[in-house]
Amino acid sequence: MTSDPGALAALADTAFAPVAEALSAGRIPGAALGLVDRGGARAVRHGGHARREPDPAPVTADTWWDLASLTKVLLTAPALVGHSAAGRLDLEAPYAAAVRDIVQVTREPGLRAMTVAALLSHTAGLPAWFPLYTYGDDPARLRAFLLQHPWPLGAPVYSDIGYMLAGILLERLEDRPLADLAPPGLAFGADPEISAATERCPWRGRVIAGTVHDENAHALGGAAGHAGLFGTVDGVLDRAHALLTDSVVPVAWAVAMRRDRGAGHGLGWATAREGWAGGPGHGPATVGHTGFTGTGLWLDPDRGLAWTLLTNRVHPTRHAETGIMDLRRAVGAGVVGAADS
Repeated sequence: MTSDPGALAALADTAFAPVAEALSAGRIPGAALGLVDRGGARAVRHGGHARREPDPAPVTADTWWDLASLTKVLLTAPALVGHSAAGRLDLEAPYAAAVRDIVQVTREPGLRAMTVAALLSHTAGLPAWFPLYTYGDDPARLRAFLLQHPWPLGAPVYSDIGYMLAGILLERLEDRPLADLAPPGLAFGADPEISAATERCPWRGRVIAGTVHDENAHALGGAAGHAGLFGTVDGVLDRAHALLTDSVVPVAWAVAMRRDRGAGHGLGWATAREGWAGGPGHGPATVGHTGFTGTGLWLDPDRGLAWTLLTNRVHPTRHAETGIMDLRRAVGAGVVGAADS
């Protein structure tokens, strides 16, 4: 696909149609859809409410969104792959080779043997989730808990625990906190007045806006390897364009990141397969990722396109059926259909 702002605008109109219908039906509060091609042309559509309560506010092009698990592919995975490309980290070596104090008392052999690549591809067998935030709100103590807990290992599952550990590794390599490592145009936290609200949180006793929705990331200080980044639609598109053009890591490493490592994921990215969130019609090079708050990002290197759908589908509660998975698939199908027509 050649860079053509007019064609991209028409494509955005087609892809936004199911989003506009979901907004009109009240299934999701607000949304922004952005597309960018390899040449840098982009198109953005948005609508609905950034906040329904306590005071209604509309979505604008400058609304900041809680990107949730997009943090994994916008920061954590590419940053660690970058360290490997530079020779500072061996992705196939045990995590314990870089973070020597993991389970340092019991020295549980499985945990000490798991590789960094296994963490990034969700193949280490770590649990999917753990209510870390119920153990306190001292970030240093919680990081110590993550490292010293004898996590049981089982069949590979998508694991936030693995990415929390990956975030600790990234902090060690950079010798800086994650809060200082946000990519350009993105940030850990945002001004609540210009942020899309997420949940009316029973734990924190308020509607969350500008502060990370994920409870564990919040307890870890607002920045973690699995969640915490915020961005506008243009901020996400800037990063998406850099990823699409292999400007974040060298080309060979970027291709390796997109290669399925056996559990439906590459190094961070979910790979295209039947029934996935990116919708039908994608080639094997297409990858994507979703976030619990209602976000998503997809890269199609073959067509030279990337697109992001940002919603606050958890506002004011996660306990509602919004049809977000069907909506994501419909948007992806619209992108492919319009691009190929």
